[in-house]
Amino acid sequence: MFIHSVEALRLHVDRRLAELIPAPGEEPGRLGEAAHYALLAPGKRFRPLLTLLSAEAFGAPTSRALDVACAMEMVHAASLVLDDLPSMDDARLRRGRPTTHRVYGEADAILASVGLLTRAFGVIAEAEGVLPQDRAELVTSLAEAVGFNGLVAGQALDLTDRNRPRTVAELDALNHRKTSVLMMAAAEAGARIGGADAEGRRELGEFARRIGLAFQIRDDLIDVEEGGEHVGKDVGKDAGMTTVVSALGPRAAVAAIEAHLEAADAALARAGCEGRLGAFARSLFSGRKAAA
Repeated sequence: MFIHSVEALRLHVDRRLAELIPAPGEEPGRLGEAAHYALLAPGKRFRPLLTLLSAEAFGAPTSRALDVACAMEMVHAASLVLDDLPSMDDARLRRGRPTTHRVYGEADAILASVGLLTRAFGVIAEAEGVLPQDRAELVTSLAEAVGFNGLVAGQALDLTDRNRPRTVAELDALNHRKTSVLMMAAAEAGARIGGADAEGRRELGEFARRIGLAFQIRDDLIDVEEGGEHVGKDVGKDAGMTTVVSALGPRAAVAAIEAHLEAADAALARAGCEGRLGAFARSLFSGRKAAA
């Protein structure tokens, strides 16, 4: 099945996400409600759309990649719940509404995030239409993206010596782990499902890496702009921390975003994947709001 509207793909992801986790009333207490609240919050669904559009770019029907795409969103949602906790970033807002722990309490928020994370791996292991060897490779890739070389390490690094000055190279390494690794896993998953060879998957990974780095700089720009709740998340959280914006200044940071986007376009061209995948990625940088 090919779906020709990105918005239709997004709605398809939302419907499938709700089907892949237990109904709220099936879990003890408010656990199920917390999981639904975290997973189905309004969002761009960038990571699952990366998977779907990457698979499509290599000729696979979106239906074949849908469940794997949803698994990427489950991991992302779980990471946001953990990032927002008082022991981490102590955030009040996420995706335009109160953070999960502020609505359901820290205990249910943590349990919901663990449930979503583990469910993601189960969804990939059960994905219909994906070859068994590919499912195994996808599980391994996602575990790497989440674990001690990925999101977990990125958050730990972000929490360590937050007020210590960092070079732009150090910030790129941090932003890679915080943001790019899951985007790379999402894009490479779609390429694998689409039958891309190793070189094609590498180029899709480089595309996603560059998009992730650009995305994080854009996020830092949003953080220093005034605007409050209309951006959908807390602002001013990076005060006192070194970011690419504070290190280079806003104008040079905007130029760095464009350089990353041009490098992303070049990677897609080398993979032979020009088209709506690149157009969709660039569209996320056209407005003010964070597109998580």
